[in-house]
Amino acid sequence: MTDPFATVAEQEEAKTLLRAALTEGVAHAYLFHGPAGVGKRRTALLFAAELLGDLRRVEQGSHPDLFLLEPVGDQIRIDEIRALRRDLHMRPFEASRRVYLLYSAETMNREAADALLKDLEEPPAYAVFVLVADELEPIAATIRSRCQAVSFHRLSEHAIHEEIVRRGGARGEEEMQTLARIAAGRLDRLERLLEPAASARRERLLAVARAVYSDPEFDPAGSVRTLREAIEERGAEARAKAESALEESELTKRELDQRLRRVQRGAEREELLAMLEELAAWYRDLVAVAVGAGGVLIHSDRAAELRSDGSRERLAAAEDAVEIVRAAFRRMQALNLNTTLALEALFVRLHALFAGVEALV
Repeated sequence: MTDPFATVAEQEEAKTLLRAALTEGVAHAYLFHGPAGVGKRRTALLFAAELLGDLRRVEQGSHPDLFLLEPVGDQIRIDEIRALRRDLHMRPFEASRRVYLLYSAETMNREAADALLKDLEEPPAYAVFVLVADELEPIAATIRSRCQAVSFHRLSEHAIHEEIVRRGGARGEEEMQTLARIAAGRLDRLERLLEPAASARRERLLAVARAVYSDPEFDPAGSVRTLREAIEERGAEARAKAESALEESELTKRELDQRLRRVQRGAEREELLAMLEELAAWYRDLVAVAVGAGGVLIHSDRAAELRSDGSRERLAAAEDAVEIVRAAFRRMQALNLNTTLALEALFVRLHALFAGVEALV
């Protein structure tokens, strides 16, 4: 028998659970959860295709027994759930089931979640719900308790290597290793790194990372402007790509604009968080070099610069810098902060941290 999930990298626990469901009996609701960019959406589509018996039309979103819902703006609102509820009363057209696939389920507002809960409590026998979420915490416990949880994890470095080779996106082993480590187990991060403008954005980020400790005249505000420009470039690129993909969609002008703004803001937010992760990784690499662990560098393609910068005198400051950046990442991930002010405060603190070291040398 052909494995329906053969094209999904790793995620063996999730695939085993879903294979068992297909052979032993399907539950009425599933919640796919885990980090972004690790294969949840692809797996959900493949699962829906197995339930409905038509991969091509499921991938196209044209199967009459597939109901696909994702936020148009920043949230899934009650009107969208009401549309799902109206559809829920229709029996299958072709297949033996109807599949309700909800992307970004964590964005449901309270009213939408309350409305969906009623359907999860007493669903028609033919309905299968598949909720896909990057985060579990925003989803009401009452909804989580009525779904079969399917957990996804970050991919191994080996899996990312294989994807880079498949895409032909690296020019050598060293570059491939660097990209795989920066991607940190996420295919969406890898896709971002392989974009034409990504290399130039990375150069700007690492120039700022080094200037924090190497430039006595370091300008936090100017550095933030540099990074904000890169973040906005990434958002504009994502918007243009989405606009091209949605050219023939049936969305109204208002819905299209909301979708594009959501894509743009999402890309900008992801670029910001990815930058902070790489910034923390740079200072972590300074620590690795200073203690003689150069073989575990994330930025292995910049080993010469790291060896030059990673002195024993900077070790304690670099260790603190890693934690400071990671704390800033957690705050920006959890809270709706003013990005410019938060980044400027971060760079002021980092520069002062390293400046204290330089004054003692």
